[in-house]
Amino acid sequence: MKKFSPNAIQALKEALTHIYWRKKDLRSFIYHTIKNKAIISTVDWENNYKHESVSQIVDRMASKLERYNDDLLQLFNTVMHIDDFSHLKQWEDSEMKIEKAKVAVNALRKHAKGYFTLKEEKERKDKRKAAYKSMIDEKRSSQDKINELHGDFLRLSAEKDAQKRGIMFEKFLNELFVVFDLNPKKSFKIIGEQIDGAFSFDSQDYLLEAKWQKAPIQACDLYNFGGKIAGKLKITLGLYISINGFSSESTKVDSPVIKSMILMDGADLMAVLDNRITLKELLLRKRRHASEKGEIYHRFQDF
Repeated sequence: MKKFSPNAIQALKEALTHIYWRKKDLRSFIYHTIKNKAIISTVDWENNYKHESVSQIVDRMASKLERYNDDLLQLFNTVMHIDDFSHLKQWEDSEMKIEKAKVAVNALRKHAKGYFTLKEEKERKDKRKAAYKSMIDEKRSSQDKINELHGDFLRLSAEKDAQKRGIMFEKFLNELFVVFDLNPKKSFKIIGEQIDGAFSFDSQDYLLEAKWQKAPIQACDLYNFGGKIAGKLKITLGLYISINGFSSESTKVDSPVIKSMILMDGADLMAVLDNRITLKELLLRKRRHASEKGEIYHRFQDF
């Protein structure tokens, strides 16, 4: 809490005294502006002059900032932003009353503007700090999850049951894509074909094929996956993940069916889990290389 200067307090009293002509209207204005409304009844509005009631209520707030700080701030802020004085036109000598109200409010702005500028700057700094903290916390949370997935991957490597490993691998990839906000979709079936999954990256939709087998993937496997991609919207791409890589024959085939995908192997995946590159950056580089060079198998170690 920062105390307002005596001049600012006096300016607030003057402004409140002039923005409404009737005590009843002023009392109603203050009532609807502050939260701790009980303080209003501590003032003898009936027998006091208007300026006396204003002076008493403002002084009582200023003397107990631990309770009325927010209310006093709200009064300052609300009165400072009054720019319509048409409600004073109904009274005799309305032009003079409006002019006095304008002068009083302008004087209040001059005395309190610096404080509110500092307050707003502090609020902006607090928001920036909160956003930065949120970003760091989110990054730390993601890092913790990647570390956890790293352990899961090592356990997968030790699994002897191929069927069980396949199910665990699908779950592992889904969680990895969630960490990197790739909006993954789990495996699904379409008439005549099985899709291991799908995800979105950089405004592009991808189908996913993932294999964990001893032998490298052959060209026929890529043709099969390419056929699935070809049956979807033209701009759909594919990501084929093979833990044990791809045969040299498969990556040399020059066919539009196969050129609709990019390839990733176990070493690429470990680079992500070891924090040497993010999954998004890996995909971006692979796709860019495929677009520029026509090579769909661009390994992390060759970057």
